[in-house]
Amino acid sequence: MPDAIHAFHLSIPQADLDDLRDRLAHTRWPDAETVGDTSQGPQLAKLQALAAHWQERYDWRRCEALLNGFGQHRTEIDGLGIHFLHVRSPEPDALPLLMTHGWPGSVLEFRKVIGPLTDPVAHGGKADDAFHLIVPSLPGFGFSDKPTATGWHPDRIADAWIALMQRLGYERWAAQGGDWGAAVTMALGRRAPPGLLGIHLNMVMYQPTAQERAEATPQEQAMLDAAQRYMDEYAGYYKLQSTRPQSVGFGLADSPVALAAWIYALFQDVADCGGDVESVFDRDELLDDIMLYWLPNTGASSARLYWEAMQAMRQGAPAADPIRVPAGISMFPGEQLRLSRRWAERRFSQLVHFGELAQGGHFAALERPDDFVAEVRATFRFAR
Repeated sequence: MPDAIHAFHLSIPQADLDDLRDRLAHTRWPDAETVGDTSQGPQLAKLQALAAHWQERYDWRRCEALLNGFGQHRTEIDGLGIHFLHVRSPEPDALPLLMTHGWPGSVLEFRKVIGPLTDPVAHGGKADDAFHLIVPSLPGFGFSDKPTATGWHPDRIADAWIALMQRLGYERWAAQGGDWGAAVTMALGRRAPPGLLGIHLNMVMYQPTAQERAEATPQEQAMLDAAQRYMDEYAGYYKLQSTRPQSVGFGLADSPVALAAWIYALFQDVADCGGDVESVFDRDELLDDIMLYWLPNTGASSARLYWEAMQAMRQGAPAADPIRVPAGISMFPGEQLRLSRRWAERRFSQLVHFGELAQGGHFAALERPDDFVAEVRATFRFAR
């Protein structure tokens, strides 16, 4: 049946892992950077150390067991196979929560928060804060199918997620997202399908108006400055993937180190780590995420989401009316694209929570899992 949901057990052939180690062993390295910082991109010594760990000590079977332990599934929606984690809470009255990752993330962005969100009692919380979690892989990411035709932009993905929640039988549910997950979650908020109780965002995609720029407070001006710095210094990947994703795709498909460097650069630049990735992220955590691009060969297909979103923007901007479903927003200081509460209130007519955190960046659920969990719980208490 086309609407059937199938259990998905991950078991990567050993030959694929052997091929990876062989490619790592035969890497042709570039010259070292000519600066003493990360302004030219990931540093040679850092990537060589990461690749050595990947080749000699990294254990994919550990990650594979983790994913299988969460409970993986696949179903076909709108002609595309969608992979998702479905982690049921032991609490019968748990609130279903759809969580969407971004690029260069994966379903593993949420690995540290799945336990506390689904089983809060076991993690020092209250049963009333429990969630059932549905965590899909975006089309062209992880073990979801790769689109073979154009049109899979965030709005279409939002429609697919609505179909997924209906197929799972959830009549009341909420949604959360950051990065492209935020774009999809905001599209869900604009659609306000029956059953969607509210949304939570740890990033908001928006454009400040001319009036907002002119009337910015010192705090808001700092946000505008951070966003401009991001565009000037860190967003080269965005420009490339939104215009010529296939060009970079060849290298991402052929070279594990090229793929690792491309992803590592984002963790370096937009996490709250001061450019020192390993001060915040464990190497195995980084490599687990990279493997969800390497093993299914999704470097090009994931990059094309930027191109798809750009095409959709050219065809028509999203509605400017405020999103009317209840919304919670968490602003982590290391996030490059931030907005103030008053700017948020103009874009979300029912802002039920606005949190400003002391630490954390773009990958909030990985960087600051305790804070992330507290923010999600605070947002959706109105729906209990």
